[in-house]
Amino acid sequence: MKNIFNNTKTAFSLKTDSQLDRAYFLFGMIKREPLVKIGTALTKFALGAKLPVERLIRATVFDHFCGGVTEEDCMPNINNMYTKNVHSILDYSAEGKEVEEQFDLAMNKTLNTIKYANKSKAIPFAVFKPTGFGKLSLYQKVSEGEKLDAHEEIEWKRIGERYDTVSKAAAAANVPLLIDAEETWMQDAADALIEKMMEKYNTDKVIVFGTLQLYRWDRMDYLKQLYQRAQEKGYKVGMKLVRGAYMEKERARAEEYGYKDPICATKQETDTNYNAVLSYMFDNIENMAIFSGTHNEHSSMIMMDLIKKHDLKVNDPRVWFGQLFGMSDHISYNLSEREFNVAKYLPFGPVKDVMPYLIRRAEENTSVAGQTTRELDLIRKERRRRKM
Repeated sequence: MKNIFNNTKTAFSLKTDSQLDRAYFLFGMIKREPLVKIGTALTKFALGAKLPVERLIRATVFDHFCGGVTEEDCMPNINNMYTKNVHSILDYSAEGKEVEEQFDLAMNKTLNTIKYANKSKAIPFAVFKPTGFGKLSLYQKVSEGEKLDAHEEIEWKRIGERYDTVSKAAAAANVPLLIDAEETWMQDAADALIEKMMEKYNTDKVIVFGTLQLYRWDRMDYLKQLYQRAQEKGYKVGMKLVRGAYMEKERARAEEYGYKDPICATKQETDTNYNAVLSYMFDNIENMAIFSGTHNEHSSMIMMDLIKKHDLKVNDPRVWFGQLFGMSDHISYNLSEREFNVAKYLPFGPVKDVMPYLIRRAEENTSVAGQTTRELDLIRKERRRRKM
């Protein structure tokens, strides 16, 4: 299939010249790993010391990668993108919380985004992060089969109740719910909870989606086993497919503790794994739904081919493309122009609380070979085109 992703006029049609200049500046900074490390350290210090830097952060990296501080803050971005048939997913992105009150807040934020999605065609999904609903250390203990004490048993029960509360609300509102994946050492416990929600709420259609991080070499086997259980129990499987965001941490931990590296040995193996899972899910599309969260042009083109091969409509509700706000607009907007289902993850939350997410985005762009260079090349091409 012809590469449709080179059209920068379409890709950046919503960006003003000044927004394009800001994006060029930001990605130019992110490309330099020492600057990212220094900037990260200075930002953490400034926020910790309560220095007046929030306005500067908002005007630069925050406004580029986030929709706003509140859901209502995000609505201008949501409405603007929807004029180009690009949907939004409100993602409450406060990270690193460790107390029950914050977990309840994250649950209530998710419930609120379900209400927003129920009211707006521009918002097709809700989403939450497992550690937004409970401590990573508790997920880890459950994943490793360790016995919980009485207090931990109560906390774990509450985590399960939060999953069920938002899944039930999503089913009642007919809003599909994406549940993110995190570190391997806590993921088995999260997967078990997600599978319970699928069994309970995915009987007629997919409401609850898990996430497969396909830099993990074991995920195809996991998916096949899950699908077999789903067939036996009569429910459907929804999955968001991503490559993964914790590679360096995963490899360092595997080396430290002396277990087999859970990450594919090479980028090519990860790509092969991603595309193989994509094909497997299309082969079983009658009982599955796919949210392909990728900034990879080749995987996006493969998915376009699979939609055609399986004689699906380009906007079949079981098949979605997804990218992050502020990244890979050349994929999002060129797909949406051809009426494929496209959604951007739109993070929001207080600036200080969202900084861990923003730091991860910067570090990811620095470490993923070619990604930042590609963004810069596309922006450079569009700036030249506008000057002609």
